[in-house]
Amino acid sequence: MAWYGFAPLEQPLTPDTPTWWSPEAHARRRGYLVARGAIKASLRAWFASEGFTETECGQLQASPGNEAHLHGFETDFIAENGARTPLYLNTSPEFAMKKLIAAGETRIFDFARAFRNRETGLRHAPEFTMLEWYRVGEGIDTVMADSAALARAAAEAAGTGMLAFRGAVCDPFAAPEVLTLTDAFARHAGIDLEPVLTDAAGLAAAARKEGVETAPGASWTDVFSAVLVTRIEPQLGQGRLTILHRYPICEAALSRPYPEDPRFAERFELYACGIELANGYRELTDAATLRARQIAEMDLKQQVYGERYPLDEDFIAAVAAMPEASGVALGFDRLVMLAAHASQISDVIWTPVPLGARP
Repeated sequence: MAWYGFAPLEQPLTPDTPTWWSPEAHARRRGYLVARGAIKASLRAWFASEGFTETECGQLQASPGNEAHLHGFETDFIAENGARTPLYLNTSPEFAMKKLIAAGETRIFDFARAFRNRETGLRHAPEFTMLEWYRVGEGIDTVMADSAALARAAAEAAGTGMLAFRGAVCDPFAAPEVLTLTDAFARHAGIDLEPVLTDAAGLAAAARKEGVETAPGASWTDVFSAVLVTRIEPQLGQGRLTILHRYPICEAALSRPYPEDPRFAERFELYACGIELANGYRELTDAATLRARQIAEMDLKQQVYGERYPLDEDFIAAVAAMPEASGVALGFDRLVMLAAHASQISDVIWTPVPLGARP
């Protein structure tokens, strides 16, 4: 294993912080960037050993995604005659990759450039790399195992052997903790989730009793997210990986419901050091249900933000033609950040988007 001579950022960012391309800033970050390349090579080798084909999905698409709180970058295609067609930078390669599955691919992965508005900070960047993969004919347990294996491979390739972030540590070689959402709410927030699965006021009252305040009339999703972010996520992936699964069906728009309990979806997330690394599904292939869910999400987006995105009709048609599959989207920059023990996501991105004084 190699060690890349990382030099963690010890001082907070200020207006005087050197820009990322200054020799001083680049020298501080270069070890992380070299580690990024080693990690990418290791993960590519892992996928090759599993019989995957690497894709290169385009970044322009008809819709950036149809989740209410997901925000895309919009542009126009201008034809020779001046006619304009609105297009969006992709927020993930999911729509394109599912079309490839419908076309006949069975095991694919992509280190895809992705773009999201309204996202910045120590763990977020408006332009980032999404590692996404799909297995046709295999269940969610298999891609859960994939996610843990990739975390181990990243820590090994970085030469650190552990995932770490700002004082939190996680051993990816230990057996992961596997926790349902119901158990997580009970254990970490003191809330019995099942009786209030469709009761926004009831969930808000339970959250308030445990000290989590939300705005009057907040939606079920908003209350759920507030509890998840403030009480549950910081407890996950501490010491070992956590796989959080069996999400309420309303929190998994592109996932199949469990046949034995359709209130919950075959969705999971992987956590390390309190940070979400990956989000996976057993994929929904019911086009009518998909359309209804996406319209509902866009109705909510219109209500909250005053805008909506078009549906990608080709994507909906491809979902109807897809075989059964499971897939995962993993934040590659976040995984590198934790494996290399960096203190912020911009440390592991070669050319961060210029946002004021950020390096």
